Amino acid sequence: MPSPHAQPNLHDLGKKLVEEGPLKSLPTSRRVRILFNGEYVADTTSALYVWEHEYYPYFYVPRKSITRNLDTPGSDPGSYSVATLQVGHKTTDRVIVFGDELNPRSKALEGMVRIEFGAADAWFEEDTQIYVHPKDPFRRVDVLHSTRALEVRVSGVLVARTGSAYHLHETGLPCRYYVPATAVDPRMLRRSETTTACPYKGTANYYDVAITDGAGRKTEIRDLVWYYKTPTLECANVAGFLCFYHEMDGVEITLDGEVVPRPETPWS
Repeated sequence: MPSPHAQPNLHDLGKKLVEEGPLKSLPTSRRVRILFNGEYVADTTSALYVWEHEYYPYFYVPRKSITRNLDTPGSDPGSYSVATLQVGHKTTDRVIVFGDELNPRSKALEGMVRIEFGAADAWFEEDTQIYVHPKDPFRRVDVLHSTRALEVRVSGVLVARTGSAYHLHETGLPCRYYVPATAVDPRMLRRSETTTACPYKGTANYYDVAITDGAGRKTEIRDLVWYYKTPTLECANVAGFLCFYHEMDGVEITLDGEVVPRPETPWS
């Protein structure tokens, strides 16, 4: 399965959206601004959430909200154009401009512009900067404290045991179990240089995990554990707690003595 984070071919994406329409879309009245090379190149209260795939939405903005001219060679009112945006010395061609006479399936995209999220310097909802991608208005995150007995094994080796954890429930994803750092033998943890970012939780750091099985064989599994030093306010309770990558082979989590089925996700 292609990663939803991969940079798409804009001609393929534009053609698909014009012919088939997005999976869904939703207008929003929140103010959306796009900063590019120190200048706000879009400022609108008529943005559109657009789901190009099932995982999360993007913001599309009306062409009339773009403060700079877009170079749109060969524009067609019934189709799309891949455009170039330039401010001073900085240029990006990661822009799609949709025509004003689209078919009924893609009508919601008429006159809208897709500027790739990562091509801009920053995006703002009202005066709050957003990171990675817009938050899905149909998704919520709940962080619940639990005293249920929880154990984590890696290749049969017990690596964590606790009676006090945070269960993080995020709509459409499996529950994640965050355990206190003191529930894991620190000698098993090796700091990793890997970081990832999530608009709901913040920037994650990682540990590799080193284990020795009953036969004395040593194994080191890269990036098996992640944690947030300074999570977002909505997930503040998991600060410093450790979460094991449940999808990875050999990871077994038990809750109240019952094995939690290994989930299948886009990261499996």
